[in-house]
Amino acid sequence: MNLSGNTILITGGGSGIGLAFTERFIKNRNQVIICGRREHVLQKAKENFPGIITRICDLSIESERIALFDWVITNYPEINVLVNNAGIQQRFNVLKADVRHNWNYFNREIISNLETPAHLSMLFAPFFTKKREATIINVTSGLAFTPLAIAPIYSASKSALHSFTMSLRHQLSATSIEVIEVAPPAVNTDLGGTGLHTHGEPLNAFADGIFKGLEEGKTEIGYGTSVDRLRMSRDEIDKYTEKMYNAMKDSIE
Repeated sequence: MNLSGNTILITGGGSGIGLAFTERFIKNRNQVIICGRREHVLQKAKENFPGIITRICDLSIESERIALFDWVITNYPEINVLVNNAGIQQRFNVLKADVRHNWNYFNREIISNLETPAHLSMLFAPFFTKKREATIINVTSGLAFTPLAIAPIYSASKSALHSFTMSLRHQLSATSIEVIEVAPPAVNTDLGGTGLHTHGEPLNAFADGIFKGLEEGKTEIGYGTSVDRLRMSRDEIDKYTEKMYNAMKDSIE
């Protein structure tokens, strides 16, 4: 991926990993568009980086994803990079989850973490084939490879997005579109709630590491503990998953 001279759409670009990526893409002389549901978050991002373009939208709604696509290609037809970063994480005990009356709460993870990036990728891919160079970056997770049992839907949705990204890469291999997967470990952001990831990798160090991988032309990029997890054997995955569950299961009891 050429790291400069692009027009880039980053979902969830107003905070956390998305904002760290936004900052680095701007420093590399790119035009950056960010979108999200929270107006105050987008406004604060724009105050820090006046050159960015913001769009308020709820990507959990199909019609708003289509409207975002139409708006972007109409107003910024030079767009050639999509970063599917937005996602949510919910931790729960399946024996205590009220799925009879509140399935929508749990389904939000599937929509945000899988349906939305798959839909946006499929909307933008035909448009991108007309570009000399284009890139789709899907942000999955180290938990796509070694699930965190206390966040079962998050882990499953990220695993499905990993599989989708692999298929997308093969299907688009004869086009001008590069498909990249970023698989973060735990990173110190507010994903899932304030304070849940304070033990994670420092955000800036993580983002610098990912951009180093982009500079090196990698198409599957991990960082810290997620590097080894991308290539673990099944037996290693089972042991790692059990270890993590035993260490954290009390948090959902």
